[in-house]
Amino acid sequence: MKSIILAGGSGTRLFPLSRKNYPKQFLSFGDKDTLLQKTIKRNLKVAQDIDNIVIITNNAYQYHVKNQLEKVLDKAISNIILEPIGRNTAPAIALAVKYLIEKLNTPEDEVLFISPSDHIISPEEDFVEYVKQAQTLAKEGYIVTFGIRPTKPETGYGYIEVDQAIGNGYKVSKFHEKPDLQTAQRYVISGKFYWNSGMFAFTIKTILEELKKHSPEIYDQLKNQSFEELIMNFEEMPDISIDYAVMEKTDKSVVLPLDITWSDVGSWDSLYDVLDKDENQNVKIGKVVDIDTKNSLIIGEKRLITTIGIEDLIIIETPDVITIAKKGHSQKIKDLVKILQENPQTKELTEFHVTVYRPWGSYTELEKGERYRIKRITVEPGESLSLQMHYHRSEHWVVVKGTAKVILEDKDGKLKEYFIHENESIFVPKTAQHRLINPGKVPLELIEVQVGEYVEEDDIVRIDDVYKRT
Repeated sequence: MKSIILAGGSGTRLFPLSRKNYPKQFLSFGDKDTLLQKTIKRNLKVAQDIDNIVIITNNAYQYHVKNQLEKVLDKAISNIILEPIGRNTAPAIALAVKYLIEKLNTPEDEVLFISPSDHIISPEEDFVEYVKQAQTLAKEGYIVTFGIRPTKPETGYGYIEVDQAIGNGYKVSKFHEKPDLQTAQRYVISGKFYWNSGMFAFTIKTILEELKKHSPEIYDQLKNQSFEELIMNFEEMPDISIDYAVMEKTDKSVVLPLDITWSDVGSWDSLYDVLDKDENQNVKIGKVVDIDTKNSLIIGEKRLITTIGIEDLIIIETPDVITIAKKGHSQKIKDLVKILQENPQTKELTEFHVTVYRPWGSYTELEKGERYRIKRITVEPGESLSLQMHYHRSEHWVVVKGTAKVILEDKDGKLKEYFIHENESIFVPKTAQHRLINPGKVPLELIEVQVGEYVEEDDIVRIDDVYKRT
């Protein structure tokens, strides 16, 4: 069995923790591993070998994926597909199928297990057994979708209505969009409806046949182009989910019911439901001191959060944004994000955290004014920033940890090499070419002070870059 992990989503329904350039699959909630890392470990139990796992993600997230996988895997994963542009789950799955056929010589009777990278699932042992059951159904020519037995009338999930039994599953009668509360209550009472988990199992042969029959606009591109051509022309793919492209049209779909703890972490309310709670039914992550507080979700990053006499609240703290919501209203976070995106003064908050991750490490903005910006920069061992220059700002670097190797252009236009140690500094003038390198074995940390008439990130002219961003 091959496992395909979809890790390209850029959802902001968990704002302010999840943002466009660092979405929820890269976050952790109360423990060490992120959602992506948990998914990798879980799917490895299904696929048995890391070479049987394929990850498809957005080009902008490739270094997030690689950096997080390095921390949990003994062996580097080689099967990472980079989408040049987001085109929903159907084109992503088609691209992964093409990769398996063309690059890994995968036979058409191979079963593929498709899963998002940002779900919470437990216990994992039970889940692995369910996937094995799905593998049996998939080999019989069915497209298996995993249905979660609903525990309450949830309006944030799509539902699948089932018909007669087939093996350990049920024939799909109909897919239903997210319902209102009254309809969701009726679904739960009937016992014939399951939450749509967004996970699937099928053979390559079956999905190709169903794409040809129900989504020829995807199948024709898949069949008539090489993998490299598909990547090059990926924006021509329709922006459509696998549900709309195939699942709602095929007569081969089967639901396998899962009696496990599951959440797509699609809202703060759904996250609250699956996390451990204290004796007052509070979920507390970070530095929290509470008095007479009940039924609340409180997540902090750096600052101490104190509460007195509150109930049924969601409180999320980050260095630059605090969000407070009434429980039961967290689906409206998407409306909040839309308002922020439409305002030029707040749009950046929906895209970037105070700490921004780069392929070489990260930087944290400490303070910003009209003509200055102060950052803490961390460069991982052996990594290097691009050789670059700035038209509108000069920079002053002070090393606080490690040793920096600096390439800097002198007044005669020659590049010279300097080593800057802890508590030493170097000045980078406007328009001077420069590069920052960590030659050591520990992370390099420095404070950067930018001064100039323009201190935004787009005042970077890259001359040479090991990450091919020039």
